[in-house]
Amino acid sequence: MPDSAREAELLDAERTLQDAQRAGDAAALDQLLVDQLIAIGPDGGTYTKQDDLAAYRDRRSVVEELVEEELDLLVVGSTGVTFFLGRVAGVSEGTAFAARLRYTRTWVHDDPHGWRVLAAHVSPV
Repeated sequence: MPDSAREAELLDAERTLQDAQRAGDAAALDQLLVDQLIAIGPDGGTYTKQDDLAAYRDRRSVVEELVEEELDLLVVGSTGVTFFLGRVAGVSEGTAFAARLRYTRTWVHDDPHGWRVLAAHVSPV
């Protein structure tokens, strides 16, 4: 349960991101990711915001199921971190997958944009 308004906003942003992943909504993801995003995928590869958005737009990344099992967060000033644990299933580059994953996302907050993801790391559990 969030302890502050800023934490509640971060929780809402994380859930909005999850909804956008499920829906394959590249436009919503574009608003939730900073242009400088660096993400480490479960394969250990490094991906940019443009890589991520293109995969959703081209339907190379399709999330069919995303079930949150656990979500913790931490906020210090204008920086936040979310720790998601859950089941994710879908299709990546034409190959079906189902996995239990942990996402660690570092978020930054500014007044014009609210919370946006700066960095992310995905690991199989």
